[in-house]
Amino acid sequence: MKSSLALLSPAILAAASFGAEAQNRIDLIRPDAPERAALGDYPVGVRTVQFTDPGRIDILSTPAEGEIPTVDRSLTVEIWYPAADGTAPGGRYTALLRDGETEVTLTGRAARDAAPALGEFPLVILSHGYPGNRFLMSHLGENLASKGFVVAAADHPDSTYDDQGPFPSTLYNRPLDQAFLLDAMAGLDDEVGAITDTDRTGIVGYSMGGYGALIFGGGGLSQTAVTRTEPAFFAAPQGLLSRHAAGSETLAALADDGVRAIVAIGPWGRNREFWDAEGLAGVEKPLFLVAGSVDDVSDYPAMRQIFEETTGVTRYLLTFEGANHNAAAPIPAPAEAWEGEGQSPFDHYADAVWDTVRMNNVLQHFATVFFELHLQGFSAAADYLDVVERAEDGVWDLGEEGEPTAAHSYWLGFPNRTAVGLRLEQRVAE
Repeated sequence: MKSSLALLSPAILAAASFGAEAQNRIDLIRPDAPERAALGDYPVGVRTVQFTDPGRIDILSTPAEGEIPTVDRSLTVEIWYPAADGTAPGGRYTALLRDGETEVTLTGRAARDAAPALGEFPLVILSHGYPGNRFLMSHLGENLASKGFVVAAADHPDSTYDDQGPFPSTLYNRPLDQAFLLDAMAGLDDEVGAITDTDRTGIVGYSMGGYGALIFGGGGLSQTAVTRTEPAFFAAPQGLLSRHAAGSETLAALADDGVRAIVAIGPWGRNREFWDAEGLAGVEKPLFLVAGSVDDVSDYPAMRQIFEETTGVTRYLLTFEGANHNAAAPIPAPAEAWEGEGQSPFDHYADAVWDTVRMNNVLQHFATVFFELHLQGFSAAADYLDVVERAEDGVWDLGEEGEPTAAHSYWLGFPNRTAVGLRLEQRVAE
């Protein structure tokens, strides 16, 4: 795919300030966070670019019959990356709240347009939900960049807070956006592109981002999905969703050998029969699923089906007991989100049971070890995944000098008493 690239003005962010007055922090690490949530050794840089995919099918303008129009589809992308030694901590992001109108300032540590570190680093793509924006998982973007990853998060058109369009656009475009973003990063002709190894790529998708990631990873859609005409909310004109159908040549062409691992958080679709067991068996990338046990958007039982039916790969399911659809992925609710009427827009970010920073730290921990294992080749990272299934069944037992005894079975990397409410299951490829 061809792309056009334009640097966006750095004026979209204010200068850094880490004083006591700083608000809406995305980079908080709790004192009781699991071990691998801690920030890495690299300072973090960030820049904003725009990639344009010419001639994408314009699904929202496609009639029921007749010629199918195309349009140039542009993605605004935030790129976090390891920065050069001595880079001072950076700053702030200007983003929109869930209402699509209210501007909020998010505070992190990435330095705007900093010089990159020397080296070659794997790529991780972050893909938000419907609706969302490129900052919804910015906590993870900064965290992974500090550990030696280049991280790219796009605003997906027709799926953001200020341009949320009809759902068929997201159903059709999301895996194509992810594939295009990978190609665009591979062709990025600047100093950040020079340090990015797209042959070692991971995908993190939340909700509809998870839907797209599973398709991009080989999980072809069911015939129910691609032929449905009702309800209209789920129906694409002229059968365009067949592009992602299980067994299709177009699905096979979408695959990229550079994608080595997928983290899907609250992935939507199995609850609406967008996949069946045959289609999910086509997923060919190691998979780490994250879900809340009472998720009523993607439906927890349906996500368990995804876990059981992705039989072609070794996969994990991390469950936050009692959490709903906002498990782990969203940044902490900005202060402005607390000021709405009733629960909204606070409930777009927060969970009624779990502290968001706590969930962010758990996600940072497991995303780190999963990508260290599959993108950086650190085999020892697998030790953090080899745990008793229910954390509450783990035993904390250390000797007099603090060394684990034979009876010690608590989750590796978690301080005593801190893994309660978590469950990690594994299935091996069949």
